[in-house]
Amino acid sequence: MERQKSMESGLLRKSLSIRERKHPHDDGYLEPGLSSKRHKEVKKHHNEDGECCVTTSVCLITFIVVTGSFCVGCGTGYSSVAQHGIVSDLSLSVAEYSMFGSILTLGGLIGAVFSGKISDVLGRKRTMFFCEAFCATGWLCIALAKDALWLDCGRFLLGIGVGIFSYVIPVYIAEIAPKHVRGSFVFANQLMQNFGLSLFFIIGNFISWRFLSIIGMVPCVLHVVCLFFIPESPRWLAKFGRDKECRASLQQLRGHDVDISQEANAIKDTMEFSQQSGETGFVELFQRRYVFPLIIGVGLMLLQQLSGSAGVIYYASSLYERGGFPSAIGTSVMATIMVPKAMIGTIIVDKMGRRTLLMASCAGMGLFALLLSVSYSLQSFGILPELTPLFTFISVLGYVITYALGMGGLPWIIMSEIFPMNVKVSAGTLVTVTNWACGWVITFTFNLLMQWNASGTFLIFSSISAMSIVFIYFIVPETKGRSLEEIQTLLSNSVH
Repeated sequence: MERQKSMESGLLRKSLSIRERKHPHDDGYLEPGLSSKRHKEVKKHHNEDGECCVTTSVCLITFIVVTGSFCVGCGTGYSSVAQHGIVSDLSLSVAEYSMFGSILTLGGLIGAVFSGKISDVLGRKRTMFFCEAFCATGWLCIALAKDALWLDCGRFLLGIGVGIFSYVIPVYIAEIAPKHVRGSFVFANQLMQNFGLSLFFIIGNFISWRFLSIIGMVPCVLHVVCLFFIPESPRWLAKFGRDKECRASLQQLRGHDVDISQEANAIKDTMEFSQQSGETGFVELFQRRYVFPLIIGVGLMLLQQLSGSAGVIYYASSLYERGGFPSAIGTSVMATIMVPKAMIGTIIVDKMGRRTLLMASCAGMGLFALLLSVSYSLQSFGILPELTPLFTFISVLGYVITYALGMGGLPWIIMSEIFPMNVKVSAGTLVTVTNWACGWVITFTFNLLMQWNASGTFLIFSSISAMSIVFIYFIVPETKGRSLEEIQTLLSNSVH
């Protein structure tokens, strides 16, 4: 706690020094042509705490951006609901379909490797165009597939697009959203993923797999059209010295009657400091000043996956069947609650704070994993067999709900907040690759672990969730209500 206080005091001193240099109440601070009277008028567009109000423009732009997250959810849910139809029509073996299902993760891993560099070179907006080219082509290959090779090619291309999306969407939203609602806006990424997943879980029971893949293309096309109407990230523009475009983008986001000078100057100050440090590659990334945010980002992604989340979500049906609960009922209930539970997370993330919500999520995941471990253990000993199905249903459902409320989306939010612009490419890439690589390991070994010992597997997952609480309590700072520049100052002070 003493360390946390010292970090926050350092942040306060740095923030004050920036504000004192150009005080917002001085006429010299104002843009040319903006009088003191005009400056007083624009204050009405801020809330009581001095924060800029959330504009319709920011809401619409965020909605357009997270349409890409909806595409991610559709791709994730497709392999589950399309399995019976594809295997029957194309006469695929279990091994061939397993390759089709898992190759999305491999494509995502490759996309994640290049995600940071692509988004830095092309910009956030054009990177999303780039992603949709892969996603739309992938869906088209699946829809027209005549054999396993075309299926795998389409799924692999879809995975590349999904892998890049997993980095660029939270980063873009974090760079445009007002700081007091940034968590909720970035969490909309998780909300739309769940919406796409739920939609495919439901409609996939009624339509053919080919038509379902065509439906998957629809949001890709709509997303491409809508992307023409959104601005580029002002922080990305500032990084490359495009100050005029940066201010125009910020003005569009904050409203035409709002004075954006203070925020624009803060962004410019941070970019100048980052440029003095120089662009950082993977080797330089492990310098002492970047160690703390790197530990936070990589640590959260490792704990997110090692807690078994990917295995539970991908193999929920088999978990229900092992516990004697009807899998059709279990997965239908999951599909029904996916969107409401993500909406709750979106609402409370900026009220409870990142740390509190993360620890509460890990506690819930640990308890439900422990309950599932006990349930499978009782089943193996033949004790209370009539309660095993009920325990299994409650445990899997509870685990998925508590995961979605915190650990599902918050690591991506924090990843988008903690890295300075000069290391965002290399650090963000490393963090994203860590998530996809660890996710692949869990999904590949999950069934093997379950064959070894189902109860022991979830006991391990429960223990890792408990370790996550300790890690978050002592390492992860609270970023709620702070600008990206303040967060980076906070973390840089932690190593001095």
